[in-house]
Amino acid sequence: MPRSVNSVASRARRKKILKQAKGFFGRRKNVWTIAKNAVEKAMQYSYRDRRIKKRNFRALWITRINAGARINGMSYSQFMGKIKANHIDLNRKVLADLAMNHPDAFKAIVDKIK
Repeated sequence: MPRSVNSVASRARRKKILKQAKGFFGRRKNVWTIAKNAVEKAMQYSYRDRRIKKRNFRALWITRINAGARINGMSYSQFMGKIKANHIDLNRKVLADLAMNHPDAFKAIVDKIK
């Protein structure tokens, strides 16, 4: 009985990887073994950096809230402590947007918690 290798599935698997490698430089985009390694590494980076992106945004929001709070005469830690104590349920993303784009609304929040 002849050996069956299912070349249809093998080719489809390779085409999928090479499609993911589209836009890579040099042999990384069209040589199977190199492309496979490059795509695997790219997937590891994308998995890791989805988590790092969340950290970076939180740090940015904290910086913006701190700047807005200091303009109104408070530190970030004092501001966040009083926000929690007064049961104001606004997250850092919203507070940062207010501090950056709507300083009057942010000042109203600061005046309410002082």
